[in-house]
Amino acid sequence: MKKLLLIMNPCAGMKRANHLLPEIISVFGRGDYETTVFMTEKRGDGTTLAERYAPDMDVIACIGGDGTFNEVISGVCRSGCQTPIGYIPAGSTNDFAASLKLSKNIVQAAQDIVWGHPKSFDVGKFQDRYFTYVASFGAFTKVSYATSQNIKNALGHLAYILGGIKELASLRKWHCRLETDEGQVMEDDYIFGAVSNSTSVGGILTLDPEIVDMNDGVFELLLIKSPANVLELNECIRALTAQDYSSPMLRFCPARKVTVTAAPEMDWTLDGEYAPGSDRLVIENLHNAVDVLVNQ
Repeated sequence: MKKLLLIMNPCAGMKRANHLLPEIISVFGRGDYETTVFMTEKRGDGTTLAERYAPDMDVIACIGGDGTFNEVISGVCRSGCQTPIGYIPAGSTNDFAASLKLSKNIVQAAQDIVWGHPKSFDVGKFQDRYFTYVASFGAFTKVSYATSQNIKNALGHLAYILGGIKELASLRKWHCRLETDEGQVMEDDYIFGAVSNSTSVGGILTLDPEIVDMNDGVFELLLIKSPANVLELNECIRALTAQDYSSPMLRFCPARKVTVTAAPEMDWTLDGEYAPGSDRLVIENLHNAVDVLVNQ
């Protein structure tokens, strides 16, 4: 009998997965898995558990949102093992799950883990931490993750947040210098920046799936310049709505490694979790770092 460790965040989303736990365990049992369940109690528990048990498990699965999945990814990476990972999305924001087209039905997602196959994906390294789909800074980073899911669903797109800003003065700009591994240098005032490996960021910002490959060893770097007037703000909205990455208000390019020089008080978000800034930090792509079980 194979061994499966299930790490569950009982507070994720609307706690809708909690009453389905017996059925989920039954699904794993029918798939010839002996399941051990741990409930997380505080931030970081998922990483600790995944790192500790990865060498002894055939599969490590998690139930929760992208934050929980991030912790499990981090733990498996730290363990040095390539233990396959299963993800049952049950949080308020499940960007990585959306990019992978994982089932939103919790029981179906468990079945997909049982009958799925491992597929390799890239992972990002941010200093000594890991992220699965985005490292971002700027005006919309905190907004998108602090907003309730109902409001996110109503907004539907970052452009609506931009359009709701009445005064340019409310946009905090950050002066940054970014250097890529291919020698590109970008230095300007930006209101938002993201190093991503996903078609969806925060459930609001969307990237064209035709240009995003989650296992090509390359990230997508997106920067939004600080608008100097209402016309430039409107151009930001237009460009994001149309996914027009050629706009002079946007900088968009692939990168395997990005070195960022900025004010240390410019904080970041990694998969929806806070990360402190630094005057100089390195973000790099770890190609084929993890295997995720998918049934497609």
